Amino acid sequence: MDILTHIENGILTISFNRPEKKNAITSAMYQAMADALIAAETDVAVRVILITGKPEIFTAGNDLEDFMKNAASLASATTVPPVYQFMQALSNSGKPVIAAVSGAAVGIGTTLLMHCDLIYLADNAKLSMPFTQLGLCPEFASSMIFQQIVGYQRAAEKLMLGEAFSAEDAYEMGFVNRVLPQAELLPYALHQAAKLVALPAASVRVTKRLMKAGQPAAVAAKMTEENTHFASMLNAPEAKEAFTAFFQKRRPDFSQFNYFPASCAILRKLSKLAPGVIRLPS
Repeated sequence: MDILTHIENGILTISFNRPEKKNAITSAMYQAMADALIAAETDVAVRVILITGKPEIFTAGNDLEDFMKNAASLASATTVPPVYQFMQALSNSGKPVIAAVSGAAVGIGTTLLMHCDLIYLADNAKLSMPFTQLGLCPEFASSMIFQQIVGYQRAAEKLMLGEAFSAEDAYEMGFVNRVLPQAELLPYALHQAAKLVALPAASVRVTKRLMKAGQPAAVAAKMTEENTHFASMLNAPEAKEAFTAFFQKRRPDFSQFNYFPASCAILRKLSKLAPGVIRLPS
């Protein structure tokens, strides 16, 4: 099983379990996690949710082959792709969610952390959101949530450059709760989860709801905005060059592209969605 789920002592543990592919996430894995989160919401045996990976890696992000096969569904108006189901379920979870991260957390591996309540990193953790390096843009409200947590300038550096940053950097920015030696990470996360389990469930859930008051609508709106851009940019030449270069194991060459015509093509589509707000350059 590429996703392992286990309920014990009030804690639902969801684990990435595809180490031979660096825990790269497929649509089937997203669906399994979405189903687990949705079921947990009404399961009285679950009081806390813990998301983790392997000691050597959290997740390398999307499995690009699987991702490209299912890319058309991201722009579908009739179906909700599994990745959307997962992120919506995570964002809307009324129960506390803890993330325990060792090794690399690439792309959505970092994005999903923004929708967790407590984040603990091993000292070997390395986070990255390389969307611009793939000719894409931030996803699932990360452009809004990340700068709310760490401030605009720090968020701009990480999101615009797309470069990886260390566990220490993440802690110094205030993005995560604690950095621990790798061997201590999971025991500590489980210890914190057990403390939450021991508290009155209603008190914990109401506290979370109060802290997030007003956020769900804003997050949902930003998700829609980002995902509209993301789906359009997937079909642009820049993204095609990035993915081709990845599979050919070479550096992408973006020098062949300027503002026109690809970027304008995206803006034309978006300007129809928001007339008078998005303006094309003359």
